[in-house]
Amino acid sequence: MTAPIPPLDPRTTALLVMDYQQGILASLPGPSDPEALLSRVAGAVADIRAHGAVIAFVRVGFTEPDWAAVPSANKSFSVLAEHRLMHHADAAADFHPRLAPEAGDITVRKTRFGALSTTDLDARLRDRGITTLVVAGISTSGVVLSTLTDAADRDYRLYVLSDAVADPDPHTHQALMTGVFPRLAHLIDTAGLRALLA
Repeated sequence: MTAPIPPLDPRTTALLVMDYQQGILASLPGPSDPEALLSRVAGAVADIRAHGAVIAFVRVGFTEPDWAAVPSANKSFSVLAEHRLMHHADAAADFHPRLAPEAGDITVRKTRFGALSTTDLDARLRDRGITTLVVAGISTSGVVLSTLTDAADRDYRLYVLSDAVADPDPHTHQALMTGVFPRLAHLIDTAGLRALLA
């Protein structure tokens, strides 16, 4: 028998909208529907905002010193540094216009996979009394996986929006959603989010 999913308290909950950037959305495979994905995430943002909960927008973006600080041993990020990809001021690094932050939202820029590891996001969430994170992001095997494992180690209560995460590799996405994430977080969809807030 499956235990019921705990309801969400807007006073202690934050929605993390991670790497919903022009260049990263373009990496999703052809059959995927980015417009439907964006609509679901925009709906989750609206629901969270309507209940007065915190929204944190996370993006990856580099400066020249950031690229220079990436060691060649870093298999993933050394490629970005070598080719000078995702400069923080490039259009590819912008949040998608449908998910633009508003006044009062938290925004952070990161230089590695996880939302917490190269930012002050953890401290800013703690300052607002946040103990629960609801996660949406691209990609499932990058920012979502890294953020979930890090946040679990920091003792946040975690929820993954199953229809608001995506990955360029559908097989990896499925393996994480069925085999890994249920051990770290409650899996809900955007309709379930609305119900848990109500």
